[in-house]
Amino acid sequence: QVKLEESGGGLVQAGESLRLMCEYSYSTWSNRGWAWFRQAPGKERQFIAAITWNGQQSRYAASVKDRFTISVDNSKKTVYLQMDSVSPEDTAIYYCARDRRPIYTGNLYSVDNMEYWGQGTQVTVSS
Repeated sequence: QVKLEESGGGLVQAGESLRLMCEYSYSTWSNRGWAWFRQAPGKERQFIAAITWNGQQSRYAASVKDRFTISVDNSKKTVYLQMDSVSPEDTAIYYCARDRRPIYTGNLYSVDNMEYWGQGTQVTVSS
C-alpha cells in the first residue's frame, strides 16, 4: 500500500513562486516513478510533470516546461514541484501520483497510468 500526502498549496500572485511537496510512504521499495497532475474547475485532470524513481529523468507538459521543476528526495520520501512565474492559468488542484509502470522513462503519462493518488492541494493564482 502506498500513501501520498500533498502540501504547500495556497494563494499567490501572478509571477510569484510556490513549492508543492508530496510525502509518500510504502511498505516495500519500488522502482516506479512519480508524477504531478492538476485539475482546474470544469476540466479534466491533466499531466504536469513526472520523474523516475531515482530522480535521473523528468518529463514536463508543454504548458509548464521551463517554469516548473519536479524533483524527488528519497531520503525524505518526498516529491517536490517547484512552480515559478505562475499565472492565473495555473490555478487548480494539484495531485501527486505514483506510476504503476516500473522503470518507465517514456513520454506517455495519463491518469490511467497512475496507481496511487494523493488527496490534492489547492493552488490559486491571482492576477
